[in-house]
Amino acid sequence: MTTAPSSIEMLKRLVAFDTTSRHSNLDLIHYIRDYLGDFGIESTLVPNAEGTKANLFATIGPRQEGGIVLSGHTDVVPVDGQPWETDPWTLTEKPDGNLYGRGTCDMKGFIAACLSHVPAFQKARLKVPLHFAFSYDEEIGCLGAPALVEKLVGAVPRPQAVIVGEPTMMGVVNAQNAGGGIIATFTGVEAHSSMTHLGVSAIHFAGDFIHWLNELQVELAQRKRTDIDTVPGHTTINVGIVTGGTAGNILARECTLNWGYRTLPGDDPWEVQRRAEQYVAELLLPKMKAKHPDARIELKRRSFVPGLLPQENEEAAKLALQWTGGNRTYAVPYGTEAGIFRGHGIPTVICGPGDISQAHQPNEFVAKAQMDACDAFLDKMTGWATK
Repeated sequence: MTTAPSSIEMLKRLVAFDTTSRHSNLDLIHYIRDYLGDFGIESTLVPNAEGTKANLFATIGPRQEGGIVLSGHTDVVPVDGQPWETDPWTLTEKPDGNLYGRGTCDMKGFIAACLSHVPAFQKARLKVPLHFAFSYDEEIGCLGAPALVEKLVGAVPRPQAVIVGEPTMMGVVNAQNAGGGIIATFTGVEAHSSMTHLGVSAIHFAGDFIHWLNELQVELAQRKRTDIDTVPGHTTINVGIVTGGTAGNILARECTLNWGYRTLPGDDPWEVQRRAEQYVAELLLPKMKAKHPDARIELKRRSFVPGLLPQENEEAAKLALQWTGGNRTYAVPYGTEAGIFRGHGIPTVICGPGDISQAHQPNEFVAKAQMDACDAFLDKMTGWATK
């Protein structure tokens, strides 16, 4: 039988694939498919509409209910402009016991551990199946996971639990924020900068909108909740990208904002978008049109990541705590694909190696001790699956 590499050797292989979300992930997906194929495991690919990216799922063990889904995303965030001290696409081990490289923490470490355990999964006399579910484009709004989850739940008997291996320091997370991403496009009317009365600056009105979002953020921060241990304990808003204008002496015809928000589990996930639409329709757009009737504002949803509530996931949390040896669960402010699985009725928790504070950072790393802890987690899970 083919011998699998250690989880760290597998991580080295996965990090070498530049799967930044703007690129295709197919080279990595085909590598995983071929790797599993060497063990006689068939993979199902779920491509995007253009055929440039793909999700993958595979099953080890008997085809029956009660299995465990091990889920992870294959894409990573860009390294552009970040002051890396090592090659981000080469796994570098340092004397501090950390493994450096893009995606080590978020979240190729978990995928590597899962893949390295394939021989152990096959050798064990599994009574329930173990499923792999690896997605694309999580980092830009969980775009690939909905098709993956829909295909998986239609193809395999109902799993008992899903483990999403995002970095939690191997703590068990059973609640996460919801998140929305929106593109706001402001269309003004060009004019010479000395003739501002003849045109409408899209950038100026986009600035008004950003100011309004800041004021809304201050208001929402006053609603801080103490019943859930996320930090910060309130809805957050961020404008991530602003583009627009053609020259310093021309009123900008167009300005685009890529912005988003995150709401606590149980809070209204549509409030921010609803209030933004109301502000634009009732106040901001009329002010623009008063300067010129051709002015326009469009708010278009780019993505939505559903939240995760603790009370929906007790079954998965109980199992994960058993395998980690932990005695409590946590809530996190960031978003993952967990809510998408939960939306199909499967109890889901988040548990994986690494510290979320390392995610998206230059010199991203995962501690070797965390990889060891993930290996131990998977070993205990395998033992459970044989009983």
